[in-house]
Amino acid sequence: MALTISDIGKAVLDTHYAVRGPIVARAQELEKAGKEIIYCNIGNPQALKQKPLTYIRQVLALAEYPELIEHADSLLPQDAVETAKTILKESKHGLGAYSDSKGMLFVRKAIAEFIEKRDSTAALKVESDPDHIYLTDGASKGVQTALRMLIAGDQDGIMIPIPQYPLYSATITLYGGVQVGYYLDESSGWNLSYKMLEEAYLEAHARGVRIKAIVVINPGNPTGSVLTRENIEMVIKFAKTHGLSILADEVYQENIYRPEDSFVSFARVMTEIREHEVSLFSFHSTSKGFLGECGHRGGYMEVRNVPQDVLAQITKLQSVSLCSNLPGQVVTYLMVKPPAEGSPSYSKYNEEKNSILSELAKRAKILADGLNAIPGISCQPITGAMYAFPSIKLPEGRTDEEYCMALLEQEGVCLVPGTGFRQVAGTAHFRTTILPPTEQILSVVEKIRRFHLAWK
Repeated sequence: MALTISDIGKAVLDTHYAVRGPIVARAQELEKAGKEIIYCNIGNPQALKQKPLTYIRQVLALAEYPELIEHADSLLPQDAVETAKTILKESKHGLGAYSDSKGMLFVRKAIAEFIEKRDSTAALKVESDPDHIYLTDGASKGVQTALRMLIAGDQDGIMIPIPQYPLYSATITLYGGVQVGYYLDESSGWNLSYKMLEEAYLEAHARGVRIKAIVVINPGNPTGSVLTRENIEMVIKFAKTHGLSILADEVYQENIYRPEDSFVSFARVMTEIREHEVSLFSFHSTSKGFLGECGHRGGYMEVRNVPQDVLAQITKLQSVSLCSNLPGQVVTYLMVKPPAEGSPSYSKYNEEKNSILSELAKRAKILADGLNAIPGISCQPITGAMYAFPSIKLPEGRTDEEYCMALLEQEGVCLVPGTGFRQVAGTAHFRTTILPPTEQILSVVEKIRRFHLAWK
């Protein structure tokens, strides 16, 4: 007899991933039928016309097809050629062979140097160990590895921010754990407070949940907010009080749009306060920032304050998949080791980088200002990441899923309903990206305005 739905495990059936749910499926049907769709549902920059960085693709082309190198001197910048030669030398067997399960050592060393340079100051030395770094197929695989390690039974809980990114809820469900939501305060720009953390912890603990870790997404997805250093230190102290590990999702660290804001890593604050007992899993990705190399699936997980016997178990789990993909490892290397100042590629690389980030900042302001000008929609400032999560007033008895589906059908704008990210009871939201080209962002705002004012 053929496999039936009744043969599928409950954990799989209960797993949901909102950013690619039924609304996206309907969008694809409409697109096939000839309707123009603006996809604002997922952080996929190059699908929304962001151009790849020239240097990244030059080096990748040479590393994937080494025979080009002998002809490249007159065509490509010398530093791109030399970087490709370094990659081929250090990888030993090229990009078609497996690497060490943790990833190629020269890439992990470059990541450690990147972290140390990013976080250290004249008064503070932040150290990073390449042996505590794992190269992953995007940050998602690192998150899944950490959660697989932490969830040992059906009463093991993971604290996640509400609203949250569905990767976390989906993976926790799939692995048989318990989601413990802590609410972000929309009225204060999606900040978090010790009181709200404590309330969420105590409520779950009273239900018999064994809470193992807390997830923090900074800059925020879907909220577009940036945490302060004080917020980060508060989370570390909360985790220490309750014996929790921390999962720090830091994939949007380059996406900061206001001069008064800055990215501060959990690794840096832990070093500053000399915290050596709280285990930290931090994640970064080539998919976000200004690279937007989602399809190459590059990323890393750095682990701190974890004993060797636990580290060995992480390595064992990583080895089940043999290794992350080699082109993704190379893009991760190029992310953390960009062209050196004064090199032939430096000027163009920085011009492309700054252009992408400045356009994202412009779109963030256009979108927030435009949504706030629509009666019945309220959007907090988009200070980081690639998203907005505005609240919407709906006619009585209607849902945000109905709203987003109707908007898609009528205006061709594909959003994700707030329900997929969870939200305060009695409220309604949607998530949208800031990634479409600027002229399309203006069009998105107008389409939402026209629809929102007319929808009953």
